[in-house]
Amino acid sequence: SHFPFLQKVGKHYLCSQISLETKDIDSMKEVTKETYLSWYENMLFWRKFEDKLAAVYIQQKVRGFLHLYNGQEAVLAGSLHAMDLTKDRMITAYRNHVQPIGMGVDPKRVMAELYGKATGTSQGLGGSMHIFSKEHRFHGGHGIVGGQIPLGAGMAFGDKYHGSDAVTLCYMGDGAVRQGSLHETLNLAMLWKLPVVFIVENNGYAMGTSVERTANHTDIWKLGLGYEMPCGPIDGMDPVKVAEGISEAIKRARKGEGPTFLEAKTYRYRGHSMSDAQHYRTKDEVNEYRKIDPITQVREHILKNEFASEDELGSIDADVKVRVQECADYAESSPYPEKSVMYDAVYEQSDYPFLAHKL
Repeated sequence: SHFPFLQKVGKHYLCSQISLETKDIDSMKEVTKETYLSWYENMLFWRKFEDKLAAVYIQQKVRGFLHLYNGQEAVLAGSLHAMDLTKDRMITAYRNHVQPIGMGVDPKRVMAELYGKATGTSQGLGGSMHIFSKEHRFHGGHGIVGGQIPLGAGMAFGDKYHGSDAVTLCYMGDGAVRQGSLHETLNLAMLWKLPVVFIVENNGYAMGTSVERTANHTDIWKLGLGYEMPCGPIDGMDPVKVAEGISEAIKRARKGEGPTFLEAKTYRYRGHSMSDAQHYRTKDEVNEYRKIDPITQVREHILKNEFASEDELGSIDADVKVRVQECADYAESSPYPEKSVMYDAVYEQSDYPFLAHKL
């Protein structure tokens, strides 16, 4: 295979109570012409939105760290197709700009947050790695590697405790699975049969360290075996395959059968962050993976099945360009937050006794 990270996704493995080889068709919403057109428009928007962020980052309009999702869009697109956005939750790490948009957050507010503006999702105080929306059940955005994993299980525990049939999707990178918190969480999630789906977005590198250099096994999904947790790999470059695997896992969780551990084998076309020189991989490797770009695959499927013409897709492309520029203009024209907001956002108690002075 030209794509070593994807070599084994064609096979699925019997693990504990579930086989990811036998698809439960009824557990997944139909993938239609409209689904593909929506995927194309959304994935393209997410890609161009972050391309714009990369451009303004170089201009120092966005500061600090900036971790882009380019190449991994099929994981989000397939996940959203599987979810019930009226009740299900999502939590992830710091590569988290487009997920809240997918969950329903206004992209203008996301862009403004990265600019550090008062109109942002956290009034400009969170920035790139800490985007939240309680309203849309997107719970971050976490800068501590693996820090979101026990939080995801905790939210699932809360839903189960209160009798909700909501499911939490908890994402992490391949580097985060080396954290002890993952193993503590998997143990309790199985013990309490929590309604949570753990998804490892394995893009091959934890910062600049390849998966092969972090453990003597490269099939991350097999970590679920130690907890007798249903687990398996999915093709993270194909939104249909992602939707299939996550739909099945969500159905199990809603039925009270507990968590699932999935490894979405994917790839990122940009560096770990904007400061990453990418000396650990070759341009030839990146170009090889561009041949299976999820956006290109969806576009080709649309044209092959005559869901839309080249001209119609061109119209979508043009509309996406306009929408991205509107987000940038909104962020540019928005004011910075007042300094006093730092205290208003941190301290709930207005007369907090340990403040030496007030601004």
